[in-house]
Amino acid sequence: MSRKIIVGSRKSKLALTQTNWVIQELKKKRPELEFQIYEIITKGDKILDVTLNKVGGKGLFVSEVETALQTGEIDFAVHSMKDVPAQLAAELTIGAIPKRESPFDCLVFDQVDHWDQLPSGAIIGTSSLRRAAQLQRLRPDFQIRSIRGNIDTRLKKLHEEAFDAIVLAEAGLARMGWLNHAKLKWASLPAEICLPAVGQGALAVECRETDLEIRQLLASIHDVETAFTVRAERAFLKRLDGGCEIPLAGFAEKHDTQVRLRGMVAEPESGTFYRTIKIGSDPEQVGVLAAEELLASGAEKVIRELKQND
Repeated sequence: MSRKIIVGSRKSKLALTQTNWVIQELKKKRPELEFQIYEIITKGDKILDVTLNKVGGKGLFVSEVETALQTGEIDFAVHSMKDVPAQLAAELTIGAIPKRESPFDCLVFDQVDHWDQLPSGAIIGTSSLRRAAQLQRLRPDFQIRSIRGNIDTRLKKLHEEAFDAIVLAEAGLARMGWLNHAKLKWASLPAEICLPAVGQGALAVECRETDLEIRQLLASIHDVETAFTVRAERAFLKRLDGGCEIPLAGFAEKHDTQVRLRGMVAEPESGTFYRTIKIGSDPEQVGVLAAEELLASGAEKVIRELKQND
């Protein structure tokens, strides 16, 4: 491959860190290749004064990047998998899913070391309906306040504004090398407390379906086990037709040749949770069956009403 490879990325520190990590992994396989990062600002990066569910639409952090792929401005793009809609843009494919980082959320604290130590009425920052619903189930006294911005911006707001804690993806902190920072007080939220978003902790390296050279290159960093579980989660998401306006979660784990998927949809007003666990050897089938069970049990009405109110 003689051409310089142009890699699309959002401009945030985390996105660039993830993109550089992918490039370094590819260079281990093909040290002779030359890469250049092309930074792209997405709709989700521009609108920071409202919660994600109010911004509207799918692909808030990927649409502009996918357009650059379709027009040939870039050769591939690195996304956080949880930002990637279940339906990709035309003529595009996910060329690689590298090994997953931690899929879990964590609470980052201003003063204390654990959520049990937070005062009654503690102010928790998150713009995610999924996280908000599950945290209020954990501690109904929590006051949930919207917080937007890149990971470093939100950490700054934690200390400068009236937040007792904020919720972040553990994977983001790990990739930035901040989990072991002496001044950072944090606690992981296990799936039993806060079920992760679909694809959380995984990366999606997206390219054009017809670019066989790039697809062959990306295949060298593809992790089969991560892809196996993510396929179940994304089939679950696709069947629910979910976006950030729906508080839903899906987390799959591989056990021998089978996948175990835990799924959830929450109704924000009533605090009702619809939950399921499905196990099987076909990831897509497991994801679809989990979604259909939730839809039949009452989640379909919740999703329809939330989309109408959006």
